[in-house]
Amino acid sequence: MKRIDAGPRMSEATIYNDTVYCAGQVPETKGADIGTQTREVLDAIDALLAQAGSDKTRILQAQVVLADIADFAGMNAEWDRWVVAGQGPARATIEGRLADPGWRIEIIVTAALA
Repeated sequence: MKRIDAGPRMSEATIYNDTVYCAGQVPETKGADIGTQTREVLDAIDALLAQAGSDKTRILQAQVVLADIADFAGMNAEWDRWVVAGQGPARATIEGRLADPGWRIEIIVTAALA
């Protein structure tokens, strides 16, 4: 087992048996619109997967949490630009209260190693 960016409470990712389990990724810019926050989160996922030795084409599952489900279309617009055609993972999107009220989105992914 390998842990990436391990802290006292959690790791940003854990690698086990050729699978990368990523912690929920949140935006840098609190209070920004859903497009900006989604792009920031997707960029963070790209960077974390690269650090683990994988990439977005290897994502097995994604869980998207929106603070307000009304942001679904705006999030999907950014997601659709980011995901590689024909390489979309299994995905669920739910509405839920996030840990910081300035966050509109959090995304959790699990990926295979490249």
